[in-house]
Formats: sequence, C-alpha cells, structure tokens
Amino acid sequence: MSFLEKIGLGQKKKELTPLIGEKKKKEQEKYSLKRNPYIRIAILLFFIAITAFSLPQNPVNSGLNYTPGQPWRNPDLTAPFTFALNKTAEELEQERQEIRNKTAPIFRIDTSVPITIQARIDSIYRDIQPVLEAYADWQIAEKNDMPSAYDDSVRFARELSITDVELTEPSWQVLFNSYEQVQSQNLPSNQFVGVSVKQQLEQLIDQLMNQGIINRNKGNLDTDKITVRNTLESTEQSIDLARVRDLREANEFMQFQLNRTFDEQRMRLAMELYNKVIIPNYKYSEEDTQARLEEALATISETKGAIAQGQVIIRRGDLVTPERANILRSLAEARSENATNIEKWVRFAGQLVIIVAITFVFFMYIYLYRRNITSDNALFLLVFLTMGLVSFGAGLVNYLDIADPYIIPIAIAPIILTIIFDSRVGLVSSITLASLLGLVNGNSFEFVVATFAACSLGVFSVRDIKDRSQFFFTTPGIVFITYILVVGSFNIATLSGWEMFASDLMYIAISSVFILFTYPIILLFEKLFGVTTDFTLIELGDTNQPVLKELMNKAPGTFHHSLQVANLSEAAASAIGANSLLCRVGALYHDIGKMVKPEYFVENQTKGANEHDKLKPQMSAMVIKAHVSEGVKMAEEEDLPEIIIDFIKTHHGTSIIRYFFEKAKEDDDMKSMLQEDQFRYEGPLPSTKETGILLLADGIEAASRAMKNPTYSKLENLVNRMVDDRVSEGQLSHCPLTFRHLQVIKETFLNILVGVYHSRVEYPEDKERDKEEKAKEKAAEAERAGSENGSEQAEEQEETSE
Repeated sequence: MSFLEKIGLGQKKKELTPLIGEKKKKEQEKYSLKRNPYIRIAILLFFIAITAFSLPQNPVNSGLNYTPGQPWRNPDLTAPFTFALNKTAEELEQERQEIRNKTAPIFRIDTSVPITIQARIDSIYRDIQPVLEAYADWQIAEKNDMPSAYDDSVRFARELSITDVELTEPSWQVLFNSYEQVQSQNLPSNQFVGVSVKQQLEQLIDQLMNQGIINRNKGNLDTDKITVRNTLESTEQSIDLARVRDLREANEFMQFQLNRTFDEQRMRLAMELYNKVIIPNYKYSEEDTQARLEEALATISETKGAIAQGQVIIRRGDLVTPERANILRSLAEARSENATNIEKWVRFAGQLVIIVAITFVFFMYIYLYRRNITSDNALFLLVFLTMGLVSFGAGLVNYLDIADPYIIPIAIAPIILTIIFDSRVGLVSSITLASLLGLVNGNSFEFVVATFAACSLGVFSVRDIKDRSQFFFTTPGIVFITYILVVGSFNIATLSGWEMFASDLMYIAISSVFILFTYPIILLFEKLFGVTTDFTLIELGDTNQPVLKELMNKAPGTFHHSLQVANLSEAAASAIGANSLLCRVGALYHDIGKMVKPEYFVENQTKGANEHDKLKPQMSAMVIKAHVSEGVKMAEEEDLPEIIIDFIKTHHGTSIIRYFFEKAKEDDDMKSMLQEDQFRYEGPLPSTKETGILLLADGIEAASRAMKNPTYSKLENLVNRMVDDRVSEGQLSHCPLTFRHLQVIKETFLNILVGVYHSRVEYPEDKERDKEEKAKEKAAEAERAGSENGSEQAEEQEETSE
C-alpha cells in the first residue's frame, strides 16, 4: 500500500471516529436504560404500593376463625370488654320495612284547583253558547219558513265544527232541545237545562274539594292514614285515608248524586262535563314523603343491648348458631372500631410485609428461571404493569365498596402473561395474584382457591392457542365454569345458602365477559413493548401475506423450499418442546432476501442456466451472502417483528459457502490472496432453540433436495453428517440445544424426509415408461457431462451451491 493510500485511510478513519463514538454512546445509553437495576426496583415498589392501596379500608381483624353452622373449635371465648350487640341485617331490614309501611304519604293542598275548575266550567259554557244560539235561530227560522233558514243552518254547522267542547250526540241534543224551548217560549233562563246542570256540578264539586281528592290510587297506598299539608296556612294534619277520595271514588260519588237529581240523559250530560273539568286538589309530594321516611329511618338503632366484659360468648364444641355468629361479628366490629392508631398501623405493616414477601417470591422465580424478563426493564415493566392493573382494579372495588370482589377479572393478567411469555409465568402469576387479592379481601380462603383454580385453567386454555375463536369462547367459558364449581362447592360445604351463591354468580359472569378485553390489551402491549405473541404469529403465518405472495411469484423455488423448511422446523420444535409456531413463521420468512436476485439460487434455476458461470467465486459468494442482509432490510421495511428478523440473520450462522470457497482455491493466481472470511456468512450465531432448529432444517432440506435416488440410509447419513458438522463448526454453541435435543431433531427430520421421498408402487405400464425415460436421461446426461467425472462434479455442484 502506498504512502498516499495510507494517509487517505488515516484521514477517513479520523472522520469516522466521532460517528462511531456517538453511535456507541447511544447504544450504551440504550443498554443502560434497558438493564438499569434501579428502574426494576422502582417498578417493584410501585406494584407493592398499588397492591397496598386498599389495605387501610379493611377493618382490624379480630382473629376469630369460625364457620356458621359448625362447632366452635377454639377455646372458650369470653368478652374482653363490654360491647354493644348489633342487630342482624334481617332485623334491621325488618324494622326499615315496618317504618316504610307506617310512614304516611304526604299530600299538599293545591288551593288553586277550585278556581281552575270553575274557570274550566265557565269556559265550556262560553264555548257552547254560540252553538246553542245558532241552533235556536235555525230552528225558529225553519219552523216559521223564514228565508234565513238555510243561512242559519250553515252558521250552526260552522259553530259546531269550530267549538272545542267535545260532547256526545245525545248530550248535545239535550242542550239543543232545552235551549230551543226556552228561546221559543220566552221562558226564564233558569229553565235551561244547562243552567241547572251547571249549578248542580258546582255544588257537588265544591263538596268534593272540601273533602279532598288525592292524585293517587288508594289501592297503591300501604297506610291507613295520610298527612295533608297546607303551605299557605302552614298547617299539617293527619287524616284517615277513608275521609278522602281518589279520582275513581270521586267519579262514583258524582254519578250517584247526579242519578238522584237528574234523569238519565241529563245525568250523562253532567258526567261528561264533570270529567272535562275535575282535577285532584291533594297532590302527592314525593320529596316531603321521602324526607319524612329518611328522618324516621335515621332513628333506627343498630344495636339491641350489650355483652358485658367477662361474659361467656361461646364454649368449645358449641354450635355456632346465627345468634352466636351475630355476637362474634359484633365483637369483631367493636374490636375494629376501638382499635388505636398504633394497632391500625401495626396491622397495616404486617399486611405490607406479607405483600412484599409474596411479590419477592414471584420476583425470585422470574429472576432464576426467566432471566430474559429480569434482564430487560421493558419486559419487567410489562409483567408488573399487567398484574398491577388487576391489583389496582381490586383496590378500587374494595375502596369504593361498589361490588363483590368476584367482579374483578383477575384471570386477564395470567392469560396475557401466558400468551406473551409462557404458561409457567402465567401459572406463577395466578398464585401471586390469588394470594395478594385474597389478603386484600379479608384473608378469604375461598376467594384464593377459586381465583387460583379459575386463573390456572384459563392459563392452560391459552397455552397453545391456535385461533381467536378458541380465545373468545373457550377461555371465558372455562374460567366461568371453574369459578362456579369452586364457589358453589364452598357454599355447599358451609351451608351458606343459594342467595349468596346467586349474587356471586352474577359477578362471576360479568368478570368472565371482561376477559374478552384481553385481546385488545394484548394488541396494545405488542405496540408499546415490541413483543410478539401467538396472535401476531398466526397472522404472519398466513401465506396470503403480501411478502410471502411476492416471494411465491418472484422466487417460486425458494417459496417451496421455505414451506418444506417450515414443516421440518415446526415438527422438530414440537418434538423438543420449543415454540413450534414461531419456528414455522420464522422459516417462512428466512429466505425472503432471495427475491432480490432469485436467479442466482439453485432452487429457482432452470436446467442449463446458471448465472454463477459468469461470475468469479468471490463475486458469487457476495451475491449468495447478500440475501441475508437483503432479507433483513425487507423485513424491517415490512415492519416484521424483531424475533422474526433474528431468523433471517441467523439461519446460516457464520458458516462458509463451501462450494465457491473450494472453487476459488482451484485458481492458482488467486490462491495466495484468498481469505476464508470472504466466503463466510456474517452471522450472528443462533441464540435460541428455534433459530438453531431453523439453521439445521435449512441446510438439510436443501441437501436432501439435491440428492439423487434418496433412500433411508442415504437420508439418515445426510442428517447425521450435517447436524454433526454444524455442531463441530460451533454454529450451535450459542443456543440452548442439548445433545438429547439434537438426537430428537435428527429423528424428526429423518421421519419427515423419508415420508417426503418415499418410493411408490410401480405398475407394469409404469415400469416400461420409466425404463424409456431413464434411458433418455442417461443419454442426455452422458452427452452433457461427457464422462463419469463430469457427472460427479455436477452432482457435487447441486449439493453445495446452496
């Protein structure tokens, strides 16, 4: 190298140094944020604080453990101090109901009603007066054969049509006849039936108003008395319900009185007018009644005597009857109310220590057995955020006391952690959450067992999820049924009754429906934390994905090769307990980089056309190696998950492109300058079981496809040789595959390859055809190769060009 070249390289290195340093600094900052232990400590403390959120709301426990209906198994219990004996919930409810039944409804007198009724009567009579006059004029004109008879009839029809008073035809006829008679005979106006009806109506309505008409149906009132308030006079009196009338009784009274005064036609007219004007004058006041009821309910005493200090409450072996259970509850409440601040803080500290201990056990599990979580603060936050959301919901329900604890969808957290990580993390989180929330809910053993059972079976139902319907229908159903079985069994064992079970059943059904929100939460977590779940893998595994369809169109041979590798990888991963779905999806995408130059890869080449014949071995190796970097670039452009990109990066590891390396060594001019790294893939090496399986499956599938006349022994030798070569080369040194795993993988590969390349039964006509085809193939091969050595060279080229 010349001096000028050295100076140029030095200058270039000096220019690149700041860029490299800046990049390295950013990577260190990113690494520090990802691994910083103080962040993990802060996350743990925040989770503990959330879990302890509802603890101060719990009363100080009396330490009494018993089951109603069962014998008292503790030593004899005496009252440690004098305390009030509380009434039972049934007794309190009974007293409240008695007060509700005895509290008289309050009605307010509306003094404007009589005036309103009189105004309505006067308005009706004013409206019918023009109709009556028009009718009388028409009848007089018609009887006297006057020329205005026709015009009078038209005027009558018009007045009748525009009036707002709606009466039946018989009632109108009574009015018409009476008014015509009075007008034609010049009788006094008091002889008009309308006047007598009006006077009688006004008299009877005044009587009803004085006695009072209520705007409620008496049949809907539970009391024998009502309270009547006159706000104008500021008076209030209690009167018998029988002294007032409702609208039905007022109607019956009016009909009875009118029957005594008028004939049937006039009585019907009067009733029609009455129904148009009547209004109740005693208005029910719900506000006043409710205030009176609340005032009466507030006077109820919640106690019914006291238990003196030293009095024997229950002896060992005595049955815990409902009465004794009430005394024990009264003692517990009194103990909680009389607790000092020091006792409350000591209790809180004890519960806090339990929370810390349970959380620490969970932390130690993931620290020892799931180091990938504790070594990545993002994943660590994901785990405790998921559990913290459930704990916060439980604390909110307990703090506000708005519902039963079973309404909390605790199973969401273990299900999410199972889908994102694995079933063991989900199972341990189930134990942790059940223990923590059991502590929050008054040390309820029933709650802990039911929650753990339901969450565990929910975890098992999603550990191998294949489609969304399995998640949306199966998992909520399993959680619901498990809760019902466990809670129902506890109710039967403790003889708690069906009412409590029915209440729990409603809340359990609601919480099971809430599990459906797991799917959108998982999608949100995938975006926020960059994780890949089985849901995403199922979507990516669809061969109708744009990238895979493009691969199928541009490089059909590579697409078919990827499908075969996917089948091998999936089967092997399933056999050793690895993630088979991840293996399959990674295999489908591992060779997408070959779409850039598909003709340079043997599986896409047609017979007699090989682009590498035009290139030197070094250039061919560069083209072959480039499909990895091109695949990574395409995957990043398509926004594929990082876990899939790892398959593309590592599916060749750091292996050598052996065929072109050996071919380059044959050139004596280039032999002295030849470097092995020019023919080596850049890696990195596989670091997981799944990527290690893909590396093996990729090479074995390509080699088996190049094999002529494959037999069981040939395939077995090929599988053993290629796996052993990869192990000896150190390609699997960074992934956790054991020799036992490798043996199982070999057997799985061999079984599938034997099934793919099995020999078929030959029929007589097929044998003759095969002989002719083989003869033609041999002749063409001899003509093309020219010698036996040429044929062997061609076979070697087929096997190693991948």
